[in-house]
Amino acid sequence: MPSQTSQTSRTNQTNQTGQTGQTNGTFTFAHWDEKPVAGADGGARIAHAAVTNDYTGAIEAAGASCEYTIAYTNETVGAFVGYEFIDGTLEGRRGSFVIEQRGSFGADGVIECAFSVLPGSATGELAGLTGTGTFTAREGQPATPYSLAYTLGS
Repeated sequence: MPSQTSQTSRTNQTNQTGQTGQTNGTFTFAHWDEKPVAGADGGARIAHAAVTNDYTGAIEAAGASCEYTIAYTNETVGAFVGYEFIDGTLEGRRGSFVIEQRGSFGADGVIECAFSVLPGSATGELAGLTGTGTFTAREGQPATPYSLAYTLGS
């Protein structure tokens, strides 16, 4: 796995509903296992990918498990949906949560994704976590930056 440098910026506030924050960090694809489901190589097709990610920065988690369904419209263009189980820390608070991801990718090798914390999925010190975020991955980039806006119940 390539080495990475993580930059984290944090903005936290406390309000009547709990802690809110805007934060970021990076993740790396530690493992990617993609298998065809239907369709033909080079044309429209569906695939399934089991992925493992390592997070650094505001989220610290090794071996986060993600499952994607990918719809290709041709060899290099398509869209995906996925769910990722993250077990680690967010801003130093330990727990786990699930994020739902929706994104697209193009022939230029750029992946755009928006994600949200699945309501009710957070455990431990992260119980009550809600939030939304984004990431943009570029082909050949060793680490992918993400941003996350969240609220953590009191």
